[in-house]
Amino acid sequence: MTNIPPSLTGNEIREKFLNFFEQKQHKILPSASLVPEDPTVLLTIAGMLPFKPIFLGQKTSEFPRATTSQKCIRTNDIENVGRTARHHTFFEMLGNFSFGDYFKSQAIAWGWELSTQVFQLPPERIVVSVFREDDEAFAIWRDEVGIPEKRIIRMGEEDNFWKSGVTGPCGPCSELYYDFKPELGDDNIDLEDDTRFIEFYNLVFMQYNRDAEGNLTPLQNKNIDTGMGLERMAQILQRVPNNYETDLIFPIITTAGKLADIDYKTASENTKVSLKVIGDHVRSIVQMIADGISASNIGRGYILRRLIRRVVRHGRLIGIDGNFINEVAESAIKLLEGVYSNTREREKVIKTELQREESAFLATLERGEKLLNEVIIKLKSQQKTVISGEDAFTLYDTYGFPLELTQEIAEEEGLTVDVSGFEAEMEAQRVRSQSAHETIDLTVQGSIDKLAEHIHPTEFLGYSEYQLISHIEALLIEGKSVEKAETGRKVQLILNKTPFYAESGGQIGDRGYLAGEDVLVSIEDVQKESGFFVHYGTVERGSIEVGQKLRATIDKACRNRVKANHTATHLLQSALKKVVDENISQAGSLVSFDKLRFDFNSPQPITKQQLQQVEDLINTWIAEAHPTDISIMGIDEAKAKGAIAMFGEKYGSEVRVIDIPSVSMELCGGTHVNNTAEIGLFKIISETGVASGIRRIEAVAGASVLEYLKVRDEVVKQLSDKLKAKPEEIFDRFSNLQSELKGTQKELENIKQELALLKSENLINDAESVGEFKILVANMGALDAKSLQSAGEKLQQKLGNSAVILASIPEASEGANGRSPVHLVAAFGEKVYKEKQLQAGKFIGEIAKICGGGGGGKPNLAQAGGKDTSKIEEALTIAKNKLIDALS
Repeated sequence: MTNIPPSLTGNEIREKFLNFFEQKQHKILPSASLVPEDPTVLLTIAGMLPFKPIFLGQKTSEFPRATTSQKCIRTNDIENVGRTARHHTFFEMLGNFSFGDYFKSQAIAWGWELSTQVFQLPPERIVVSVFREDDEAFAIWRDEVGIPEKRIIRMGEEDNFWKSGVTGPCGPCSELYYDFKPELGDDNIDLEDDTRFIEFYNLVFMQYNRDAEGNLTPLQNKNIDTGMGLERMAQILQRVPNNYETDLIFPIITTAGKLADIDYKTASENTKVSLKVIGDHVRSIVQMIADGISASNIGRGYILRRLIRRVVRHGRLIGIDGNFINEVAESAIKLLEGVYSNTREREKVIKTELQREESAFLATLERGEKLLNEVIIKLKSQQKTVISGEDAFTLYDTYGFPLELTQEIAEEEGLTVDVSGFEAEMEAQRVRSQSAHETIDLTVQGSIDKLAEHIHPTEFLGYSEYQLISHIEALLIEGKSVEKAETGRKVQLILNKTPFYAESGGQIGDRGYLAGEDVLVSIEDVQKESGFFVHYGTVERGSIEVGQKLRATIDKACRNRVKANHTATHLLQSALKKVVDENISQAGSLVSFDKLRFDFNSPQPITKQQLQQVEDLINTWIAEAHPTDISIMGIDEAKAKGAIAMFGEKYGSEVRVIDIPSVSMELCGGTHVNNTAEIGLFKIISETGVASGIRRIEAVAGASVLEYLKVRDEVVKQLSDKLKAKPEEIFDRFSNLQSELKGTQKELENIKQELALLKSENLINDAESVGEFKILVANMGALDAKSLQSAGEKLQQKLGNSAVILASIPEASEGANGRSPVHLVAAFGEKVYKEKQLQAGKFIGEIAKICGGGGGGKPNLAQAGGKDTSKIEEALTIAKNKLIDALS
């Protein structure tokens, strides 16, 4: 009988891994944010992603060796979460990295030592795989480690050759698998059998560079990139059947089970899946919000919203009614706060965001049920019995309505769901998603990045220099590398050094010019690409070429304006924290030459009084002439002093700190004034909501305030001329005009309603008898909706025990884009809706669909609308026939 390794907690596994490699001279680095520095990736999806620039040779590592426990999120195979033993959206990747230091032999030896001595995995339970052509790795495992040849499996490129993309760094892999059933022997080992084997450690030997033709060239500096899944190792050492039942996730599942009054051990398989989804996703959403992500309909915000909605849906599936997500979130925070301190620090933000999103989605689910009901009514009217896969998928994907609920409701109505059609739609979406996430693209696309192998990153001197002599390192036209550019051409230039600030941290790039003998290039924008400052401009005079020296000069007036706006942005964040809520944090910003924009987390709008207090406080700080102290220090020292870091930003070991004593201290790489007095004035223009839980303030500072006031002053002058009033009299004059207009409109409405009633009087004789009831169906011509409702209500009252259906097509100006809408009204007597169970709202809603619309209301009185005026007579005929059938 083989030995069984000792049981360790998830925290012990993490600690032992990091300590092991620290003893091997690796620097323990903290996990990077889930919001990556790499703009080509939405979320941090692998442990090596934060080291991408080092692997590409664009940056030099401060340490030759590093080790991390990196939090990661992947959602490309989200449908497998909870259904397999090991799929997750959130996971922790333990890794050790060598940047041109040790290589294959040492990585393999340490991987074996860690697995068999630290984690005490029995050697006879470990199987390794190597790339089929990697004889070196095979020999190391066999001769140096001593693994029997039968337990070293050669595999193809798809499984055991890591690549960053079509081109770029790549190399063979060697993976370690744990064998749950070693008694089956070493013959015909199939590592694809996940009931027997689990891959727990992957060693990547990054030793080649692949060019566009597929040729492999040895890298000058060979690197090691490894990954050990914490959840997988916990499953092995805690001897549980899947990752979800480890101490990393199971406490969250237990909390959800208690809320649903369910015992996980005795639950059905479907219920267990829902509990696992909740356990996994809650870890993801807690960490995403902690790292500054807010739910929205785009990008990583959409991923967050989708995960929250899946938690809510699965909670509903297992019988949890109402809001519950914050209770399971608290369980996740307790599990993670000891490792990632910002989970507890951001507790209020996390729970506020979840409460808002959960409540909104519960309302969405109710709407989904209504839409499903409409689908069912339509099917029955067409005498069909199957809800299409497309309809079921639309309900699921657009409205978050679960297939299981669709099936359950359909069964109650005597219908079925085309599940295969639904799955086909789901597979199509999955293919689209996988194509977007299939590989980690470490190559930086475009000609600029192909030049990276031959030129050095740009030296930025713009904090202190507004003008300097530079030479052209690279020149591009329409994205293609060229040697020379003539007058009139739009160009992209990379200089060896520059005073131009490249757009980053919300601040836009500088403007200015490059000049030489009979040469002038205007610079309209500067962008940063992997350490290179790309200057976008136009050759105004002469010609330029690679290697040429030019005088680079920024537009000092533009720089001064952007400096005022950027420092004012820091004052704005500080003022919001003091006046509104200390927990407010930045969610985005734009600092341009003419204005500033600041996005921040806040569940409620800021009141007018609070906005005025914020504006007054900022202008007070400006008038007090606070000096701005800019310094470079270690990030730990900066945070200890209270410097604010933007969630989601990646910072190095040394950071630039902008300190306005007693007012603001932030980490920032932008340009700033030397003293707040240089800002001059600050004025808030607007405060609006831009996404769920995200507010935006737009403001102006410095010279832009004067321009803003000039425009407003001109508007006031024009209004004074039009209204023949002094500026201070404009408000009263406008209020008087409003009152007069309201009075006129009311008189007009009264006249319209009187005309409608007069017109309706002529219709009473057209009412028909159906048994004991009177029915009246008529087209009232060009009445507005309010007059039509009034006419319908009065006619029903005069007819007594009756049902009245009226329609109208008002003037074209009432409709969108000048088109005439269709208005419909149903007014039913008490006996109609009580004894005959004929509801005005449902009835008129169905009739409105004939005209391409919908509507509803009370059982006795309801309104509806439509778009297709050509169908109005058909709709009224159907309405009349339905009334006759129902009331006979």
